[in-house]
Amino acid sequence: MTLGHLDIIRRASRLFDGVIMAVVANPGKSPLLPVEVRTMLISEVVEDIPGVTVGHFQGLTVDFAKDNGISILIRGLRAVSDYEAELVMAQTNRQLLPELETIFLMTKAEYSFISSSTVKEIARLGGDVSHFVPSHVDKYLKEHFSRGAE
Repeated sequence: MTLGHLDIIRRASRLFDGVIMAVVANPGKSPLLPVEVRTMLISEVVEDIPGVTVGHFQGLTVDFAKDNGISILIRGLRAVSDYEAELVMAQTNRQLLPELETIFLMTKAEYSFISSSTVKEIARLGGDVSHFVPSHVDKYLKEHFSRGAE
C-alpha cells in the first residue's frame, strides 16, 4: 500500500458512508507480501478512518462486488497513462455486472509518481520506502526486507 492508495481511500471515505478496501490475491502478479499480510497492514493503516473496512479475495472483482453488495468501485489514477488500462477494466466489469459503476479519482499530484511496482522493487533491494508508504507499512518492510535482514 502506497501513500497514493491511502489518499484515494481517505477521499473515498468522505464520499461514501462505507468503503471496503479489497485486497486481491492475484496469482498472475508477483506481490511482495502474501494477501493475509497485506490485508493486516492495510487494516492497521486505515483503522482511524471512519467507515473503512478491509477484505481480501481471489477471483473476479465483480464476484467480490456481488458477494458484498457493492455497486460502486473506486479506482485511483496517477496519470493519464493509467486511464486506458483502467477504462478497459471498467468496461469489462460493466459487461460482466451491468449495475456496477466505476468512479475514477485522481491521486494528489505529490503521489502521482509513486507506483506499487517501484516501491516493491526498492523494498526488495533493501532501500528506503518511507517517503512512499504509510508508517505501518514502512516499519514492516524495514523489519522484513532491510539490508542484512534474514
